[in-house]
Amino acid sequence: VQLVESGGGSVQPEGSLRLSCVVSGDSHERICVGWFRQTPGKEREGVAAACYGGPPEYADSVKGRFTISGDKAKNMVYLQMNSLKSEDTALYYCATAEVGLPWLYWGQGTQVTVS
Repeated sequence: VQLVESGGGSVQPEGSLRLSCVVSGDSHERICVGWFRQTPGKEREGVAAACYGGPPEYADSVKGRFTISGDKAKNMVYLQMNSLKSEDTALYYCATAEVGLPWLYWGQGTQVTVS
């Protein structure tokens, strides 16, 4: 299973970015997809997650600003980020897991810088 993120970059506060994650090699139907972020010296934190057929979940810090979505036919997962703040600056990762199990597969990350 491979996950590859893209779409990161530099943006001004209140700007928007859409991150993409292509998932290849995983045909399991009952999977969850998630977005995480990490900054130097801090623990990785969950940003958004969704299991196919279930409602999405968001960290309180991004509710109302970020939206997770997916295109199963294209094996793509997206994170639309609006009203970006400087504190959203981080390396963003996508990950997958079988429902009820720990996050297993991770991408290499894409950097988002808001300044």
